[in-house]
Amino acid sequence: MNGTIFVFVGSIVITIWGIAHIIPTKSVVSDFGSLSVDHKRILIMEWVSEGLTLCFIGVLAFLTAVLFGTGSAETRFLFRALGVILLVMALWTLITGARTSNVVFRICPIVKSAVAVLFFIGSGV
Repeated sequence: MNGTIFVFVGSIVITIWGIAHIIPTKSVVSDFGSLSVDHKRILIMEWVSEGLTLCFIGVLAFLTAVLFGTGSAETRFLFRALGVILLVMALWTLITGARTSNVVFRICPIVKSAVAVLFFIGSGV
């Protein structure tokens, strides 16, 4: 049970963040104004892809903790790898989207980084 609660909390937070990322897709696309059909499709694809990736990270961490615990070297490696990819995503968001006036984009790197820290703590780092 050592780091399991940290992994559970991080998993739930990042999964909810991913779902919250996907839900407003239509309004996000409309905020860009007049776009060609191809540009709209690309924007939808990228927006939903990030949301699905965040959900996948959360569900994978959660199921791994439930099924295999947090104590083995393999699960610790997985939680650390998920933490690293979240930090990479947070950095990318910080460089790009967080430089906009949109508050959600500014919060996103913080959420991703916080969950990465929870995964690192859960893995015993």
